Amino acid sequence: MEQAVIWTIPFLALAVILEMAVGVVRKRKSYRTNDTLASLSQGLISQLVAVCTPLLQIGIYAMVFSALGHQADAPFWHTWYGIALAVVMFDFCEYWLHRVGHEVAIFWAAHVVHHQSEELNICTALRQESQNAVLGWPFYLPLAIAGVPPVMFGFVLLGVQYYQIWAHTEQIGKLGWLDRVLTTPSNHRVHHAVNDCYIDRNYGGLFILWDRMFGTYAVETEPCVFGTRSPVRSFNPLRAITQVYGALARDAWHTKCWPDKLRVLFMPPGWRPDDVAQRFPQPPFDLHREQYDPPATGTARAAAVVLFLATAVGCGFFLWDAESMDMTSRILWTALLMTGLCGVGWLLESGAGTAAKAGEPWREPNGRPTHE
Repeated sequence: MEQAVIWTIPFLALAVILEMAVGVVRKRKSYRTNDTLASLSQGLISQLVAVCTPLLQIGIYAMVFSALGHQADAPFWHTWYGIALAVVMFDFCEYWLHRVGHEVAIFWAAHVVHHQSEELNICTALRQESQNAVLGWPFYLPLAIAGVPPVMFGFVLLGVQYYQIWAHTEQIGKLGWLDRVLTTPSNHRVHHAVNDCYIDRNYGGLFILWDRMFGTYAVETEPCVFGTRSPVRSFNPLRAITQVYGALARDAWHTKCWPDKLRVLFMPPGWRPDDVAQRFPQPPFDLHREQYDPPATGTARAAAVVLFLATAVGCGFFLWDAESMDMTSRILWTALLMTGLCGVGWLLESGAGTAAKAGEPWREPNGRPTHE
């Protein structure tokens, strides 16, 4: 499966170049070097983690398929109508996983990485969460029980995920009747936006019909502001991954109400115990906040690009041969490559670090110091 992903890289690169070119022509740019490298780093990490967690990625599914799967008519799933049914079933299950990922705090902690970019472009689509498989695998077991073979499940998963890539763009407007049936760029911009009227809307992966059926659909009516309501304000990939987990752990630790220590995991994102919210109040959400874009020298940014490209090449060779490696080797290679990606994040923030060392705290564009 990892090799199948690698074969698609040239096509993804062409799509990114085309989107950049269209943005330049229209004077509607949606790419920044630091944000783009941060998104691509998370995409690589998701692939590295997948190699180290085969049990969660496909192993449990295969075991349930072997033990409980309806296999009396296995050839059915290799017909065009069998594949079509598998796609519809998969997309239905993904709708509910995606919805839970936005409405339950512990699932949001895993999914948030995909939403942290303050731009929306094809590289944002590649900014995949690496922890989702840890919690998300049970949602797809109905397909195993229905008899969808593991190999077919894998290719349907890839197909639906690759379909969604084109929906992550600001360069395509509304598409008429397609917007009422499929997940299109207009529909998915709504999903990534933090505007009040767009929060928790348009979860569909392939079909937007699920949102229409279950009351989570919203039409794009005003300019979208992208990101999360609690921005990560960092290009460090590990900080991005652990941001919400850390916040949940702190709230659970500080609350004096024992039921709330568990409740923080299963309430909607943003919910906090009363005693913690009073003791550690959070600033109000500002829809018009400036994007996180810390100063960095041209040398630092060039070094970040070079380090990222070198690490990406290393990831490619590793992923190509990963299936032949034992788990210890996979984990060691993953740790080494993730270190390189953390180095990319550090270089992208080197300007902020230099200012802080000089005794003058770098201020975000809204004027708030980073270490108040």
